[in-house]
Amino acid sequence: MSKQEDTMAILKLYELRRDEQMRSARQWYFSDFAPDSAMDIIALYRGGERASANFRMITSYWDTAASLVLNGGIDRKMFLDANTEHVFIYAKIEGFLPEIREMFREPDYLIQLENLVRSLADFDAKMESRKRLIKLWNKGDSGKIATAV
Repeated sequence: MSKQEDTMAILKLYELRRDEQMRSARQWYFSDFAPDSAMDIIALYRGGERASANFRMITSYWDTAASLVLNGGIDRKMFLDANTEHVFIYAKIEGFLPEIREMFREPDYLIQLENLVRSLADFDAKMESRKRLIKLWNKGDSGKIATAV
């Protein structure tokens, strides 16, 4: 892919993030989504339609974007230079993925997102930083997942 094509693909991904529903889902994920366990995430699939849709929209978006990068569809360096949100998305669910995969019987669930984030040279430092932010932003919350936007 040429640099111009990579640029256009990254700009398209950014444009998709600006969609009204996507903005709402991102706001929910960053501000209201505060899982304490894998079961909190599983409950999204059983419970509130909006929260479930938000979770699926955000995680599948970043898993797809990661797949494009890992499979050479978008230049990795350009993508990583232009994006960091996927690291935060992964940090919120990292500890729960093994149990979720087991319960879903889907060992590859969100694997592209995980593989891209874990491939970062400074993975441990980024996780520590994002998890500090998560605690800060969730401070004062009851720790429960909001079921509506």
